[in-house]
Amino acid sequence: MLSLLTGSIDVVIADIWQLIQYQTGLSHSPVNALSATVITELRLPRSLSALVVGAELALAGCLMQVLLRNPLADPYVLGVSGGAAVGALFSIMAGLGSFWVSGSAFVGALTNLLLVFGLSHASGVWSPSRLLLTGVVTAAGWGAVISFMLSIGEDNQLRGMLFWLMGDLSRATLPGWHGLFLLISLTISALLARPLNMMLRGELQAKALGVAVYPLQITLYLLASVLTASAVTQAGSVGFLGLVVPHILRLSIGSDHRLLLPATALAGACLLLLADTLARTLIAPQQLPVGVITAFIGVPVFLWVLQKSNRGTI
Repeated sequence: MLSLLTGSIDVVIADIWQLIQYQTGLSHSPVNALSATVITELRLPRSLSALVVGAELALAGCLMQVLLRNPLADPYVLGVSGGAAVGALFSIMAGLGSFWVSGSAFVGALTNLLLVFGLSHASGVWSPSRLLLTGVVTAAGWGAVISFMLSIGEDNQLRGMLFWLMGDLSRATLPGWHGLFLLISLTISALLARPLNMMLRGELQAKALGVAVYPLQITLYLLASVLTASAVTQAGSVGFLGLVVPHILRLSIGSDHRLLLPATALAGACLLLLADTLARTLIAPQQLPVGVITAFIGVPVFLWVLQKSNRGTI
């Protein structure tokens, strides 16, 4: 509601209520045309996309931290955002529309998923550490390609390219199948909560307790990677969210994944929606990249929670 009401054009709760009544057939009184356009075509799609992207990134970060057994892991650590960025920047340089930019980003993300998975299994030996090393090196390669593309890009294209790299929801549309995929991912994650709790004790103990560790690791990798691919397709590379939110909640409410996974998705959705509302209103009508706001919010909050946990108050 705060997101729908906030912006450079004034919208009041009465406008939203009147629009809901009109859309559902409860009322046939005329709706303010400007308010209806602002809500349905601009703010509502952007707000829903922010909720979905935030939940996807936070959930992917939580799953990736369990998979790699590293609290510093985030959704982008295996290079998914790099592959998506190369695809998106190529479409921007070619002058294609937002549909092609999103589609190219998704193809680039899936290409990275298959590349990292194939390279990490090339010798027939697989482990989280090997997966991490392969992903980090692949991400560095994508970074070099991105730098090359930025250096040869036209001046009138650089602003759009940089906004995409920093995270941008200005082109957002209704989430559609992205929202459906988020619900499916949350359901699968809930079913995996107990095995994930056992994985916290180590692979040997998890195997002794009857957990099929290897299939679980593959499932986590695929689920986290596709969640990240879906998120970057909608909003570009929104940094910091997938690292900070799971870590803060793990410090605050513990590591029971039956509670941690849904709480992480909800907190990530709320944080990104708040960040996007600030990004489009702080210096309106000019807009900021939403990734800048997530960093401004996340860094001090994370440091505060970390200090509180070190003192034993959390």
